[in-house]
Amino acid sequence: MCYGVDYYPEHWPEERWDTEEAELMIDLDKFFDAATSARLNLRLAEVMSDIRTYGIRLHKDRRVLTGYAYGEFYDWDLYFENIFLTYYGISAYNRNGVEMFLDQQLECGFVARTMGVSCLRPRHHFKPFLAQIALLGSRQTGDYRWLLGKYYDRLKKYLDYWFWFCDFDKNGLCVWDGADHSGMDNQARRCGQDVMTVEGVDLNCYLVRELWAMAEIAVETGRTEEAEGFRRHAEKLADLINTVFWDETDGFYYDRDERRQEPVKIKSIAGLIPLWLGIVPEDRAKRLVKEHILNPEEFWLPYPVASWARNEPDYYQERRGGECTWMGATWIPTNYMVFHGLMKYGYKDAARELADKTFRMVLEEAATREYYNGETGSGQGLNPFWGWSTLAYLMPAEYQLGYDPTDVGLRDFCTLKQA
Repeated sequence: MCYGVDYYPEHWPEERWDTEEAELMIDLDKFFDAATSARLNLRLAEVMSDIRTYGIRLHKDRRVLTGYAYGEFYDWDLYFENIFLTYYGISAYNRNGVEMFLDQQLECGFVARTMGVSCLRPRHHFKPFLAQIALLGSRQTGDYRWLLGKYYDRLKKYLDYWFWFCDFDKNGLCVWDGADHSGMDNQARRCGQDVMTVEGVDLNCYLVRELWAMAEIAVETGRTEEAEGFRRHAEKLADLINTVFWDETDGFYYDRDERRQEPVKIKSIAGLIPLWLGIVPEDRAKRLVKEHILNPEEFWLPYPVASWARNEPDYYQERRGGECTWMGATWIPTNYMVFHGLMKYGYKDAARELADKTFRMVLEEAATREYYNGETGSGQGLNPFWGWSTLAYLMPAEYQLGYDPTDVGLRDFCTLKQA
């Protein structure tokens, strides 16, 4: 759901917590000219002020993070919001967010994917990012003790829910409960409208990453046998992604309608997410990049990457009414995934261009916005926004450093301090 631009509650919390004194752990000035650096530093100061003043909320005695002015907490948003805060050495909101959601877990393992002022989407299971959020925070501090008790067990139950209750034909691939569940709110033609029928390429890629993250957590908490089990499951799921979703004729990963047992032949950015995992064979990666990502008739708009291919019949850019549109508009978290996928496969020129275009698009607006028109670069949605779009400010530096904070195997966050 998207509440209209410039939506604010009547009262703001007055507390100014630990982000007030936070400083960047990396010197971004060396990556830009003086004028750009000055503008970037001003923007980052504005973002941190918004996070400090409006984004840190108190929920049942926990300080928790949201990028949304109306006070709702969302599943995958927490992951990307907290990646941004790693650059300031802030880790507490990883743990707090995971605990907040797992504390309201049902006995069957279900965890609602939103929480806050209205508890929207009560039937949607938390997208596969909880373990990655837990790992992100624990890697920063080196402290996994908080996971030794109930939260490790609850993470396992939440993952089991995906594979038991969201895989009706038991082929190993899970389904979305409609487009809104996927986070790509209005891609109903791709993954349905409030129905559990479509095995999402994106969903199952996120699940591979969750299994990897759980394997890392298991190692750090002394559960080596369980770690091997998570790794084997991840390998099997990655093989299924490459076997079931890949279309050799089109050179693309398509979602699959589980009930009809046939591909959903619609090109959306979900079909590019396997690159982020690094599980795509080299020849397939080349086709994804050359035939699709860099194709101006599909995904490579003036401000890439389109969330819905330009040559799909229902492609459009500007929001219609109060929606958040994923029918072509450019979103920073998916740009971020594709960017790191390009880096993994050595497409450095394309990665650099994507990082630079994304950075310029976001910085040239008067404030950080929720998402963007991929043809004009103009911002849409919430204004100002201090959530996942902030990752755009870091992409050029990550390109220069070859640094990927989403790498599940990354062990040493101290390298960021030394960069």
